Amino acid sequence: MSRPIGTPDELERRRNQAVQAVADGQARKTVAKVLGVHVKTVSRWVRAARQPGGLAAKPHPGPTPGLTDADLKRLAELLLQGAKAHGWQNQLWTAARVARLIEQEFDIRYHPEHVRAILNHRLGWTSQKPRRKARERNDKEVARWVGDEFPRIVRDAFQRMAHLVFLDESGFFLTPTVRRTLAPRGKTPVLGAWDRRDRLSAISAVTVSPAAARPNLYFEVFDHTIHAEQVVAFLAEVYRRLGSLTVVWDRGAIHDKSGLVQAWLAKHPGVVTEKFPGYGSRVEPG
Repeated sequence: MSRPIGTPDELERRRNQAVQAVADGQARKTVAKVLGVHVKTVSRWVRAARQPGGLAAKPHPGPTPGLTDADLKRLAELLLQGAKAHGWQNQLWTAARVARLIEQEFDIRYHPEHVRAILNHRLGWTSQKPRRKARERNDKEVARWVGDEFPRIVRDAFQRMAHLVFLDESGFFLTPTVRRTLAPRGKTPVLGAWDRRDRLSAISAVTVSPAAARPNLYFEVFDHTIHAEQVVAFLAEVYRRLGSLTVVWDRGAIHDKSGLVQAWLAKHPGVVTEKFPGYGSRVEPG
């Protein structure tokens, strides 16, 4: 039987009104019809009124949480071990996987969407897109570079009154961005787009001035792949504008092995180059 609609106080008030109406001489059948309840319900209220507190409001306790606070703490520890530690092939946690983990560890079965709500509201976990990390990256070497090499690079550049230059190249495919949208079930929308595979290439540098430590950005965009000629031309333009440079860049072949780039650097001793650690150009110095 479903619970009557209304707050506990409102339901208590209705019960008291029914009992008072019967006490005033109203027929129980009439009272039941007015209140929309069965006549047996009115009789039960009359009997309950004879007991102290028999008609008192009884707040609905609500469902008891299946996972206690201690369970949630343990669940968080299990999740932080990663999905691989619990038998999956990768480290991605999905609501379905967490639901299975809860069933295995706590013998409680939840729908994945309910698990999603638990993670969000009780653990503060959200759905996120993981950042990529190269398998070849050596985190200890990156930490050593940040702690030892980068302070030396900054110190040497300051002594030379040279601009710090963080330089890199990148490419952009000109394909349309497809995002989720609402649509009738089973009728996937179609996005009209040019069937082309064009791309742009860019070379850019973030610079930091030696005196005021003021950052600036220089960049150039090309409709073709960047080669050594473009790197040299870009470096030459930045050098012409700023003077002495300390260029920090990755260990790509275009920087390390290009004869054209190395020849230009040999003719310009005011440009000193430093390298990021292997697979560690995305570091956060200091």
